Amino acid sequence: MARRKEPNSPNTTSKSIRCAIYTRKSTDEGLEKDFNSLDAQREAAEAYIASQIGEGWICLPDRYDDGGFTGGNLDRPALKKLIADIEAGKIDCVVVYKVDRLSRSLTDFGRLVEVFDKRGTSFVSVTQHFNTTNSMGRLTLNILLSFAQFEREIISERTRDKMAAARKKGKWAGGPPMLGYDVVNQKLEVNEPEAKQVREVFELYLDRRSLLTVAQELNDRGSTTKRWNTKAGTEKGGLRWTKDNVLALLRNVVYIGRVRHKAETYPGEHVGIVDQAVFDAVQALLSDNGRTNPNGPRGSDGAILCGLVRCRSCGCAMTPSCSVKKNRRYRYYVCVNAQKRGYRECPMPSVSAEVLETFVVDQIREIGRDPDLVAATFAEVQRQAEERLESLRNEADRLEAQIAGIYRQLAQAASQPDRLAALNAEVDDRQRVLAQIRLQIETTGRQNAHVGDVRRALAEFDGVWGALTRREQGELLRHVLEGVEFDGKSEEVTLAFRFGQLPAEDNQIVEEAA
Repeated sequence: MARRKEPNSPNTTSKSIRCAIYTRKSTDEGLEKDFNSLDAQREAAEAYIASQIGEGWICLPDRYDDGGFTGGNLDRPALKKLIADIEAGKIDCVVVYKVDRLSRSLTDFGRLVEVFDKRGTSFVSVTQHFNTTNSMGRLTLNILLSFAQFEREIISERTRDKMAAARKKGKWAGGPPMLGYDVVNQKLEVNEPEAKQVREVFELYLDRRSLLTVAQELNDRGSTTKRWNTKAGTEKGGLRWTKDNVLALLRNVVYIGRVRHKAETYPGEHVGIVDQAVFDAVQALLSDNGRTNPNGPRGSDGAILCGLVRCRSCGCAMTPSCSVKKNRRYRYYVCVNAQKRGYRECPMPSVSAEVLETFVVDQIREIGRDPDLVAATFAEVQRQAEERLESLRNEADRLEAQIAGIYRQLAQAASQPDRLAALNAEVDDRQRVLAQIRLQIETTGRQNAHVGDVRRALAEFDGVWGALTRREQGELLRHVLEGVEFDGKSEEVTLAFRFGQLPAEDNQIVEEAA
């Protein structure tokens, strides 16, 4: 393997060093000028390359300019083009004005250095006078990057501290507008028609004493959640009421003229629109309803399909529930959509837990005893895995595009602390979901089931089932099953196994669900 030569080495005069200049600016402010920050960075880099002409350095004509992109990630169009050209062997040296123009993240820069090393490409910073072809340059680079990352974290901490101080002074700290108020010059101003609607929600709850009933009545009236437009003109909100957003409204201290910071509340600059006495009465009623449920316990005790059942009609989960009649306890799986928006929203909002659980367990037993069904189940494995992988990869691509879009917004919101905090929170949320999806992709890709594995798993299930406690039975089902889908209209049940979907000839519950 040929040894890579340093740009400053006298031995390089026999070979041209093709230099690419990379420039970046975090915001797009001023980029419309004839001579902007990107031009200034390039001019300095061109002058440095010209000073090394005796060593064989030449400046490539292609421009790699990222205007309006943060250095906190690698999702930048010009940077991607630069990496592609390095991979294609078109570049020998990357020249930047300062190291943080290339990256402010130590982790990301480590990845870039790996790409550079793999292709024998060196890296030079004009103002910091070092390159990555020697150990001293690498050490200096890591120190500078550590300070750049430290500076970025300090900015985030200052933003959080500023938001906390604003809340303690009673100021509006940003976020989506809420029903009853409009945001004008970073302050909350009462929207009287909406304020009247908010007071009606409080009065309705005091009268009906049920979040679900209130949500249903609001929807019957044609009422919706807050409608508002983003700065880009996109309309948001205007959703149907659910039990959850009714609860969020009733718990919001903004309506009594206060703001919340963590567990504390402070007097706000805005005007309250709900009487303190009404608000306190609602809080007391919410607390009482949380402690005592007239329908009896609603926990998941004994619900061995908890977390597995979905309603086919609504496409959402079914959660364990129960009722007590004449001292007898009845267990159900209830459609979450019906539970939140009202039982009229689903054609079959609940199913007897005993009937569904018995049916599922009997189906698993039957499969384990039938070699043909085991073989047919295994035949679905590869197709199911490929479909799952494709869906996960598409979702990962979608999230990466969303994160890239948010980072572009971050670059444009440098002077808006409230917006920066909200955007950073969005990035954190999506990156957490993306990490989970990537883990699922990796796990799914490693799966390599065999017919023997399927047969053995089902045989062991039949052998140990009767000796397990209810909690242990639930754990075993979650190891065996991917999910259970219940169709309330036809009363059909579809079982999806961890190793493929169950092709059952008769998958209909014969007993009528209570």
